[in-house]
Amino acid sequence: MPITAPPTGRRPGGPALPALDLGRLPAVTEALAARAAEHDRDASFPAEGFVLAQEAGLLTATVATRHGGPGAGLGDTVRILRALGAGDPAVALVTAMTLFTHAAEARAPGWPPAAYAALLDASATGPALVNALRVEPELGSPVRGGLPATTARRDGGHWLLTGRKIYSTGAVGLSRMLVFARTDEDPVRVGSFIVRAGSPGLTVEPTWDHAGLRASRSDDVVLDSVPVPAGEVIALGEPGDIPGARPDPETGAWNALGLTALYLGVAGAARDWLTGFLHERVPTALGAPLATLPRFRTAVGEIEAALFGADTLVDTLAARVDAGDREAAVRAGEAKVLGTRAAITAVDQAVALVGNHGLTRANPLQRHYRDVLCARVHTPQDDSVLLTTGRAALDRALDRRSASKGD
Repeated sequence: MPITAPPTGRRPGGPALPALDLGRLPAVTEALAARAAEHDRDASFPAEGFVLAQEAGLLTATVATRHGGPGAGLGDTVRILRALGAGDPAVALVTAMTLFTHAAEARAPGWPPAAYAALLDASATGPALVNALRVEPELGSPVRGGLPATTARRDGGHWLLTGRKIYSTGAVGLSRMLVFARTDEDPVRVGSFIVRAGSPGLTVEPTWDHAGLRASRSDDVVLDSVPVPAGEVIALGEPGDIPGARPDPETGAWNALGLTALYLGVAGAARDWLTGFLHERVPTALGAPLATLPRFRTAVGEIEAALFGADTLVDTLAARVDAGDREAAVRAGEAKVLGTRAAITAVDQAVALVGNHGLTRANPLQRHYRDVLCARVHTPQDDSVLLTTGRAALDRALDRRSASKGD
């Protein structure tokens, strides 16, 4: 359900979390945008942006009400991520991972209670960012199958973790890393081990040198016998048919729709720059702004219509997921395909429309273009979604044929 008022109660057994104030979103977006170019240029982590997000209650929006949080649903989450994506998508992406973590815990508790309480205590006083570190050099993404090479060895009251994780978004600023690893037991078990920042043997290697989302600092994380208390593991158990298995439909919907909203925010920022540029640009031969020409008005209309349709699709499905509509959750991957393609196409059209101005480093459009292309790399990726969608459509057709023959 949408949040209509900030929470006023204290968190049971601990300090109060920041009140969620969605009314501050425009100001937060503006503040993030003011420094986004600097962080992109330097590939520097936007730490001050997370302070702004934390103070507005955005980082803890999805903490369950039983833990003293606002209990925001997916509808409010896509609103938050769209706004942050328009300001600085690096801040939005790490925020998304944190919000998804709290939302998953709200739906189905899996954290050891003491470990989660400690995370909330940290969240009450400053940004406490969380992300799941799952991707490895040989494994790739575990969603496509395979056991992790990162190993947990039991040593008295601790697990000792050794391995390397790549594309670890926000690594330098994370409070907690949920490291997907296998045990050295027979039979082997897999789970997510809660690694705290600053743990002995934990190193972040600055390997991230990307075209887009440069400020996300998605560096390598190297673990050399990093100690984790024996009880601070989530979902430790024997691997199934697909180790690191695909998420349940609702978890998948949060990921798909939340990240799509983020990149639609990027595209919205690109559209806003474009419309401002077209009003300001007055060629001598024309003697009037480019915005007065039908060709440009039509092109902007096409961009606006595409983004409006994609935003509406994401918002509608998010509301249906919040209402418990399983079909909406199952089809969220398709919305990601449509929404991210709309976002990428919109920014591509804007670049084509203004020519050299769109790729000039002094203008933000080139940064929006590089950032929006990152929409393609997130799970679920287009090929997986379309394979599943096509198979389901063909199966339904076969069922209809069989039913008609039976009649």
